[in-house]
Amino acid sequence: MVGRIHSIESFGTVDGPGVRYVIFMQGCPMRCQYCHNPDTWDIHGGTEYTVEEILEAYNKNRPFYKTGGITVTGGEPLLQLDFLLALFTAAKKEGIHTCIDTSGAVFAPNDTVQQEKMHRLTEVTDLVLLDIKHTDQEAHKSLTGIGNAQILAFAKYLEQRHIPIWVRRVVVPNLTDDPAELEQLGRFIGSLRNLQALDVIPYHTMGTVKYDAMGIPYPLAGVPALTKEAAAQAKMHILRGIQAVRT
Repeated sequence: MVGRIHSIESFGTVDGPGVRYVIFMQGCPMRCQYCHNPDTWDIHGGTEYTVEEILEAYNKNRPFYKTGGITVTGGEPLLQLDFLLALFTAAKKEGIHTCIDTSGAVFAPNDTVQQEKMHRLTEVTDLVLLDIKHTDQEAHKSLTGIGNAQILAFAKYLEQRHIPIWVRRVVVPNLTDDPAELEQLGRFIGSLRNLQALDVIPYHTMGTVKYDAMGIPYPLAGVPALTKEAAAQAKMHILRGIQAVRT
């Protein structure tokens, strides 16, 4: 089984618990205005790796991952569902903690073939980092190029499958920082019994150099990075929504 991989980070510390082996998969169906990895969009890019090559590289430094494991991110890792399933199945046989960082954008609840594979994948997945870009359908489409119905459905699916989730939200000034919408996000994720953590990610401009290198315009040119204070305020709005449905 071969997967197309953009890059690998050997000692990741922000993509799940502990020190992790982080695999950036190639390919993404969304075009988020604030995306800082446009070089992961093309599903045909990257380098081919086998499951065996990934696990061999992981095991070379396995003592460093004793409180961590493997995180697969992207791009959108669920685009390569067969490879992900093969990798996590093999990883669990070796007692490795498995984590997916995903938006759930390719989740298709009416696709019986995909659903069978998703069921099998959740059986070998310990944690999902779920990126929820926006709760409003039209705003999500404007922000990413696609709607969010399948993403919200994926969140509910993970709850049904009893898979722990850490919700991630990128907050962009004047784009994804509306207090009312942030509270709505809080109410939605607060209703999920499998929610374990919330991570508010401040928008930054470090990805602009990649757009320059690829010769494509950066959609948010001129938008400043979000301050730590504004990020803290955004998180408070989300927490307020969570508390509203849990009290």
